[in-house]
Amino acid sequence: MSIRPDWLIVPAVCAPLLAAAPAFAVQYMTAEAAQKLMFPEASAFTAQPVKLDEAQKRAVEKVARVRMRYPEQPVWQAVADGKPVGWFVLDEVYGKHEFITYAVALDLSGAVRGVEILDYRETHGREVRNPKWRAQFTGKKHGAPLRLDDDIQNISGATLSCKHISEGVRRVLAIHEVALK
Repeated sequence: MSIRPDWLIVPAVCAPLLAAAPAFAVQYMTAEAAQKLMFPEASAFTAQPVKLDEAQKRAVEKVARVRMRYPEQPVWQAVADGKPVGWFVLDEVYGKHEFITYAVALDLSGAVRGVEILDYRETHGREVRNPKWRAQFTGKKHGAPLRLDDDIQNISGATLSCKHISEGVRRVLAIHEVALK
């Protein structure tokens, strides 16, 4: 009499499928490439990481209405002809399950010059790279709602990526208001 190991059928069928699952992480550009794209006139980028104290962190969270995971934010000042022309802020937000690395360029007044997606690791939602969608942030300043279906249009199938990038840009604008202005 033999005993059939039925419980091995499911793992035996699934193992090849998992081994063949494609990876979706894509690096679209480096931080250095994004700096040059967003500030083509700049001749230098000076690293000026922002380290928020507890009071500044709470102030950012209150006005941005999003939590700060880290008290330190990677920031560079863009310089052209020896004069500051703006800020380049590198940030990460969750899409649905994985991080999205993006950058926000701000002019000296704190208005958004542009948003670029650097690394996208989710299986869905990469439509946030659409230049027309990202252009909705251009000119926005601290105090703008940056809410889906209010002043930022949603993309069907990329709702969480759209929502979290909008929240991230709102947090970057709050950091400018609290620590870079």
